[in-house]
Amino acid sequence: MNQSVFKYDVIILGAGASGLYCAMHAARRGRKVLVLDHSEKAGRKIRVSGGGKCNFTNLDVSAGNYVSSNPHFVKSALARHNQWDFISFISEAGIEYEEREDGQLFTVQGAGMIAGLLVSSCHRAGVETLMGREISSVEGAGPFSVTSGTQVFEAESLVVALGSPAWPQVGASPLGYRIAEQYGMKIITPRPALVPFSISGRDGRFCQDLSGNSLPVCISCDGRSFSGDLLFTHKGLSGPAALQISNYWRRGSVLEIDLLPGQNISDLLEERRTENTGLQNFLSRFFTRKMAGLLLEDQDAETPVSQLTKVRRLALAERIHSWVVKPQGTEGFSKAEVAAGGVDTNAVSSKTMEATAVPGLYFTGEVLDVTGWLGGYNLQWAWSSGYAAAQFV
Repeated sequence: MNQSVFKYDVIILGAGASGLYCAMHAARRGRKVLVLDHSEKAGRKIRVSGGGKCNFTNLDVSAGNYVSSNPHFVKSALARHNQWDFISFISEAGIEYEEREDGQLFTVQGAGMIAGLLVSSCHRAGVETLMGREISSVEGAGPFSVTSGTQVFEAESLVVALGSPAWPQVGASPLGYRIAEQYGMKIITPRPALVPFSISGRDGRFCQDLSGNSLPVCISCDGRSFSGDLLFTHKGLSGPAALQISNYWRRGSVLEIDLLPGQNISDLLEERRTENTGLQNFLSRFFTRKMAGLLLEDQDAETPVSQLTKVRRLALAERIHSWVVKPQGTEGFSKAEVAAGGVDTNAVSSKTMEATAVPGLYFTGEVLDVTGWLGGYNLQWAWSSGYAAAQFV
């Protein structure tokens, strides 16, 4: 079978956030760039992110907002192309945005505007984009050779921007890891992150009974704490607080949850120890009546606050302020927004995103062992790492 060979300066595998952003900036430097992706549409994950509104960055970005086995790795790229640089990029294109809680920035018109801007900017810069192309092999090391069907593409620089296995319904795959391993690079075992928890047993039934309810909590795991809304589901726990702490949770670890942060139920009960209000009615000032009943576990619901023993008061306070839950697991990659783990950044230049042992081979975005918090941090890493690589490919 005759194979056609096409030559470029740079081949980028993956038409997601970091791949498209890298392609645009590399082409603007005069590089001849090809983007290859197995999906039919570029930027699929961008288009559905943030509930379709695209939480594209955050006003406050630092290395502390990322999880990596090499925590200093992100600093260089984040410093050289920060949130303000990306905000300028979309503002110049007329895309409006709004700030929500905790500095999160969302588009006003919808996520499709960001994806569309990236695609059109690549096109104007001269990037060639081939979608719906399965990558059957990657070979060589300067030039690199990528085979797709009967076509072979060659370039001195190869950028792997293939993301992670998280969210397979938008085309996610582990191909980027396989390419890294092919070139002798270590993979930090990937696991689902920014993902809901599955809870079983008595705590699982508690969650099921409250399914659909949410409330502000403080949630902790292995020395890390986050404040935010917790959502009870039929399977366990979700909502921003649960997703945030999932970045730090490991199988076997427990979660400690304060269901009434900022207040002390023991002190409140002590202050009102002369009241004859029933305990469930008293707790209903802070929780739904159903949740108040479940917290009491069918004990003392009608007992007046004035008759509550100190032992019972302290036990109730512990249940409310230190609810200890041991998740059975998470809901897996299919419900995870991102993956923790990935290509070991100790083998990658933090300045250029180039593999230190394989000149010309670059890795950007989520394929690397860099995981951002909920709040626009993962997309900011895509922009920063994509830009960093584009300056050197």
